[in-house]
Amino acid sequence: MIGKEILHKMKEKVGLGSSPDSGKGKSKISKRITHGFHLVKGKSHHDMEDYVVAQFKEVDDNELGLFAIFDGHLSHVIPDYLRSHLFDNILKEPDFWTQPKNAMRRAYCLTDTTILEKAGDLGKGGSTAVTAILINCQKLVVANVGDSRAVICKNGVAKQLSVDHEPSMEREEIENRGGFVSNFPGDVARVDGQLAVARAFGDKSLKDHLSSEPDFAMEMIDDDTDCIILASDGLWKVMSNQEAVDAIKNIKDALSAAKRLTEEALNRKSSDDISCVVVKFQ
Repeated sequence: MIGKEILHKMKEKVGLGSSPDSGKGKSKISKRITHGFHLVKGKSHHDMEDYVVAQFKEVDDNELGLFAIFDGHLSHVIPDYLRSHLFDNILKEPDFWTQPKNAMRRAYCLTDTTILEKAGDLGKGGSTAVTAILINCQKLVVANVGDSRAVICKNGVAKQLSVDHEPSMEREEIENRGGFVSNFPGDVARVDGQLAVARAFGDKSLKDHLSSEPDFAMEMIDDDTDCIILASDGLWKVMSNQEAVDAIKNIKDALSAAKRLTEEALNRKSSDDISCVVVKFQ
């Protein structure tokens, strides 16, 4: 046990642990486009299971904004693996620039297959994912599995770009695969009585009854675009999409906006891990 504690401390010192709990950056193409992220650990007794990606990256004379939330369940290893590998796998797909949806679908599938093959090393559990790629500050491509959510705000109006993959919405597909959806009093619907999302990475023991097929959305960024919010369900359990965009409409700084949302979720008694990425366009 002492050895594990020393290893954990060493990992923290060399930066191999969870991502820092906040950060910010900006586009080189358009200086007015900025991002900020903030994470808050929930009240549970396990390690923080939310991981984020938020960065602008130059790739082949293009600028990509890479933004993601990975919300683990029974695992902090799998969301951390996704943080390190999912975007790389997407960008390795040869038709990413021409057919981004196809590239993302294949990369999601390939990444999940690898996670399942490495289950001996990565352990049990799984993770949601919502990924948003901003291409040259003009086009936004979103993919997701699970209930981490992406919302865009245009002219002050919130629009959800991801799909909350709840077991009750996919009961027929789950039952067709040989699984069942439980509805115990006082609890949310769960796949096989265990998992509160119908799609996820990992979860080898439930995989026959789960999907890792992402849903997609594409949006053009125009002068009406105010912001994008990506967040784990620690936020969305206690705030509607419109409440979230209204809470930050007068905050120019993206990091301050992300902190404002996590603070508001805590004020509303969210007990889950909360992670939030905000991209501001104004």
